[in-house]
Amino acid sequence: MKKKNWIYLTALLPFVVVTCLYELLPLVMVVVNSFEPDVGTGFTLENYETVFTKLLYQKAIINSIKISLISSLAGIVIAFFGARAIHQEKGKVGRFFMMILNMVSNFAGIPLAFAYMILLGNAGLMVHIGQTLGIETLANYNLYTSNGMSMIYVYFQIPLATLLLIPAFDGIRKEWKEAAILLGSREGYFWRKVGIPALMPGIMGTFSVLFANALAAYATVYALMMNNISLLPVQIAGSYVGEVKTKPGLGGALSVVMMILMVLMIGFTNKVSARFQRGREKS
Repeated sequence: MKKKNWIYLTALLPFVVVTCLYELLPLVMVVVNSFEPDVGTGFTLENYETVFTKLLYQKAIINSIKISLISSLAGIVIAFFGARAIHQEKGKVGRFFMMILNMVSNFAGIPLAFAYMILLGNAGLMVHIGQTLGIETLANYNLYTSNGMSMIYVYFQIPLATLLLIPAFDGIRKEWKEAAILLGSREGYFWRKVGIPALMPGIMGTFSVLFANALAAYATVYALMMNNISLLPVQIAGSYVGEVKTKPGLGGALSVVMMILMVLMIGFTNKVSARFQRGREKS
């Protein structure tokens, strides 16, 4: 092997060590723990039986999937128009929007929960304005529900989705639009037949990232709801830091279920992307 190759491999060694210690090893340990009983030793499927038969954990899976799908769909629809607007504005306006996006994309976790409590909590500013002006929607808004959580999730999904979709719009060639206009096509028809199909691989890839991001989100929802809402991340954390005793086996099983959901979504989006890609190649 050439000396230069050895230098490259040596430079990669710290990365390989970190990956093994902080990603692969914990992943293997979680999977192994999921097949171990919380009391005693041996191999068991009891943890998975508990996950799929106990109502609390069934609800956690359903609520997590529901919130993840809703927030991902809403986020990607809004981000589509935002990314398109930024792509068209290359000057100062575009740079200003990019600055705002980079700023709000890092505003999450406990600060985001605190901001929503101030604005839309039971005694929040917007709720008080709604009560004063007689706006029922605001006056009776309940942040501490699954619907309220969905809106918070949508908030931090939008900037992430927009940042991921902006490069995809660079694949829309100016010549395509000009050709469509010359053929008498309207802009809406162009986007339905040419633009969106061309963007679909990027859209589906972004959707899978948003789904995984929402599925694993923990800090914001825990700061607002504590254990009052059943979600997979909350139940996983409760299994490892329980007040009475920890349940690493059950937490491992819940973690494996979460990973399976992510893998299934990634597989689905990759399949849809490949189908659109084949359609483009045939055309």
